[in-house]
Amino acid sequence: MNLVYKVNDKPKFPQLIVFAFQQLLAILAATIAVPSIVGNGMSQSAALFGAGIGTIVYLLFTKFKSPVFLGSSFAFLGSMFAAFGGAASTAVGYAGLIIGAIFAGLVYVVIAIFVKIGGVGWVRKLMPAVVIGPTVAIIGLSLAGNAIGDALHGAAVDSNGAYIMTSSVWANLICAMVTLLTVIFFSVKGKKMFKLIPFILGILAGYLVALAFTLFGNATGHDSLKILDFSAFSAMKWVPDFTFRQAFDGLKQIDAKYIATIAVAYVPVAFVVFAEHIADHKNLSSIIGQDLLEEPGLHRTLLGDGIGSMAGAFFGGCPNTTYGESVGCVAITGNASIVTILATAILAIAASFCGPFVTFLSTIPSCVMGGVCITLYGFIAVSGLKMLQPVDLNDNRNLFTASVILIAGIGGMTLKIGSVTLTEIACALILGIIVNLLFNRQGKEEK
Repeated sequence: MNLVYKVNDKPKFPQLIVFAFQQLLAILAATIAVPSIVGNGMSQSAALFGAGIGTIVYLLFTKFKSPVFLGSSFAFLGSMFAAFGGAASTAVGYAGLIIGAIFAGLVYVVIAIFVKIGGVGWVRKLMPAVVIGPTVAIIGLSLAGNAIGDALHGAAVDSNGAYIMTSSVWANLICAMVTLLTVIFFSVKGKKMFKLIPFILGILAGYLVALAFTLFGNATGHDSLKILDFSAFSAMKWVPDFTFRQAFDGLKQIDAKYIATIAVAYVPVAFVVFAEHIADHKNLSSIIGQDLLEEPGLHRTLLGDGIGSMAGAFFGGCPNTTYGESVGCVAITGNASIVTILATAILAIAASFCGPFVTFLSTIPSCVMGGVCITLYGFIAVSGLKMLQPVDLNDNRNLFTASVILIAGIGGMTLKIGSVTLTEIACALILGIIVNLLFNRQGKEEK
């Protein structure tokens, strides 16, 4: 695609700050959601700090050639719950978070060593375009429900699964649509700088509408219209509560049984996330016009992701992963500048120490972020489908390979095997690989 800023381009400093802020907005909601979901006193600011550190580590390992931000990984939620569930105390649980991230990171390191020795030919054989394209599409499509759920925040559903529209839901939907249409308008019709910051403008427009609804609700006593919630400022903290501060107190209480529990909870998930890692980087490669599996190399992206996860968990407790929201932001804005990603990481670290700033960002309502995510997740889905363009779908071998991936993923084939949960993305990819190997061994997916 045509990029306004290529990987090695350096925007002017004032623009750079704005671009970095936009990237931060794109990844913010998901990054700080993970510690909120896990609970146990985990800090959103610390997760933001850890994401910034993890991203810098990733950039160093990838020789500043892969423009993507690393944020808190949802794939490890179950593993993080297991760390606290099997802990004798909260402090032990925090230690378990770091130990688990080390186990997961080591899986990436081991795979990276094999890739370095054996090359990436086996990856191309297992995951040609007919496999990886639908898988990338599933990454976006699997998140579609989250985007719509946020856009219609608080809506109940009837027996047919239809959202029940109330005054509150209508207000949320209006905010989401204003955000969505503003993003699209400036992405398509924007001139110069406006075209490069559609998400900032979209979020600003949606926030202002939400503020208008909230002020009207306060004035008229209609609680259903009070979209913005500023109560978070009452519990605001200026300094992040880093994971290691409590983890060190719990280390002396850890035994071999607990370590084994952590290993079982984290290691299998790391193999699942590895598949998503490849899909993300294949998608990003198609956007920037450079095969990242070759240069800087899959072994480097794996090392960056793995070591970055260790560093992120040390500070914030959350293993990191490359973010589809970040990839979507790069693609839609046409800004693949690696300097922008670095500036975003630095901004995330700095922002984590600014309580009012992080708290204010956390007040951005779900409906507004839902409007943004419709564009981000949609772009990921379409990017995957674009990868199928050179594939001959008149050949039933290719047709069935792609179709089983799409149906398994969209159908939500999520399997829980013991303590390990295989996400719909992992199941769809595994099924696609099996079908492709059995019936398309010669790899004739292209004419």
